Amino acid sequence: MEWLNYHHLLYFWVVAREGSVTKASEQLRLAQPTVSGQLKALEDSLGEKLFVRTGRRLLLTDVGRVVFRYADEIFSLGRELQDALADRPTGRPVRFSVGIADVVPKLVAYRLLLPALSLPEPVHVVCREDKPDRLLAELAVHALDLVLSDAPVPPTVKVRAYSHLLGETEIAFFGTEALAAAHRRGFPGSLAGAPVLLPTEGTALRRSIDQWLEQQGLRPQVVGEFEDSALLGVFGQAGKGLFPAPAAIEAEVRAQHEVRLVGRVEAVRERFYAISAERRLKHPAVVAISEAARGKLFG
Repeated sequence: MEWLNYHHLLYFWVVAREGSVTKASEQLRLAQPTVSGQLKALEDSLGEKLFVRTGRRLLLTDVGRVVFRYADEIFSLGRELQDALADRPTGRPVRFSVGIADVVPKLVAYRLLLPALSLPEPVHVVCREDKPDRLLAELAVHALDLVLSDAPVPPTVKVRAYSHLLGETEIAFFGTEALAAAHRRGFPGSLAGAPVLLPTEGTALRRSIDQWLEQQGLRPQVVGEFEDSALLGVFGQAGKGLFPAPAAIEAEVRAQHEVRLVGRVEAVRERFYAISAERRLKHPAVVAISEAARGKLFG
């Protein structure tokens, strides 16, 4: 069995934090060739490049970022061990790394994650937002504890992961006071010709909305399409069009964007999933999220 050389890992960790071999050598009080040699030895043992050079700075590769996260955990745990042996309280919170698919509304993500910050033991939440496939890749190498998404793991993605349905909600359309007053009467027929802001094509929500509009024979005026639901809400707040959002967070949408409810669409449902690398949810933060979502947010 090959063992990881933790001296090499320590030098790598310091270089990654400092951004250069020169600064790391000063902190470690070692010659630059020594540090460079240890980095090369670590890369050789792992069979992967950990850095790429950009000008005078060293930037982490994708593999380097994964190794750095593990190294950060390892050396943080080492400091905790020293504190414990010295009989000093650590106060070290439980680290909870969660990936949020970029299609998940920010207000939904906030409501889902809030229970994790209300646990008896302190929790350090680290959030990353990205495309679902990239987040699933990080989940596969245990760089994330959980992924929040609006869709289960697609069968085409060759990642061992399990999708746990947190709940579902109908959608609602919102708009400024003037737009809501103009289009509330006769909803949903009032959407015909109305200015609307929608998620971009290819998302689960957009497909559901398009199918529903087609079934209703409605052709609104699509003013804009957005990947970011928060940006969509900002344009809606500015009065550029009516926009959809989950009815489960109606109160938050109205308060944050200063808009009014136009009407709800029961036929269009939005689902949210917790995707984990384990069949059973074990992490205390994940369990808290799941229980609160099913019992309160979507209950």
